[in-house]
Amino acid sequence: MLIFEERPADSPFVERVWRCHSECAGSLLSVAESRGELVVTKHQGRRTLTVRGPETKATSLGGYPAGGEWLGIRLKPGAFLRHLPASTLVDATVTLPEASGSAFWLHGSAWQFPDYDTADTFVDWLVRAGLLLREPVVEDALQGRRNDLSPRTIQRRFLQATGVTQGTVRQIERARFATLLLQQGASILDTIPRAGYFDQPHLTRALKHFIGLTPAQIMQKSSSEQLSFLYKTAPFCFA
Repeated sequence: MLIFEERPADSPFVERVWRCHSECAGSLLSVAESRGELVVTKHQGRRTLTVRGPETKATSLGGYPAGGEWLGIRLKPGAFLRHLPASTLVDATVTLPEASGSAFWLHGSAWQFPDYDTADTFVDWLVRAGLLLREPVVEDALQGRRNDLSPRTIQRRFLQATGVTQGTVRQIERARFATLLLQQGASILDTIPRAGYFDQPHLTRALKHFIGLTPAQIMQKSSSEQLSFLYKTAPFCFA
């Protein structure tokens, strides 16, 4: 019901650019997400831009309309908008006010809505204006790279940039990785060690919380709601 297309981005601040459209009305199950996103929605000629923060649990978003179009700019770990504190965006969204049919207000200025082809240029403008920042400590910590900072400083800067802890990010990414494995045909018994779970109950609890489905439901594709798109990205260190 939702037709997705996605591509990598040139910007070091952006992991992925995606777009989708709905051929008919339906309902969406949004899985947990550790990164922030900028999402442009277009429906019946009206456009809005919404800033989405990390989602720490699966959420049913209810119905979406036929004929809707969406553009998403998925930020890299540690990238954030300077004037929107990460702590206020956890399990939350902020829709920016419209300036006109083709623009929205951001930090006192009118900005043109980006599209699939201009998303990288739009991000470059945000960076040059000092509105989009990136905390390098976040990705270093998630990839297990050493630095000279104390663990307490790393955790403080991580939480300030993302709004969530390293442990929460790893749990979310582990559940998303396990879901991808199951969708690709891996058995439950194979998925448990590959995704770093202790046993099947551990896997089931995690997927029900972060994905909203049991392993069997994921394998059988038995949910009445469409699952939000999962990207085939390399998992972080699960330790």
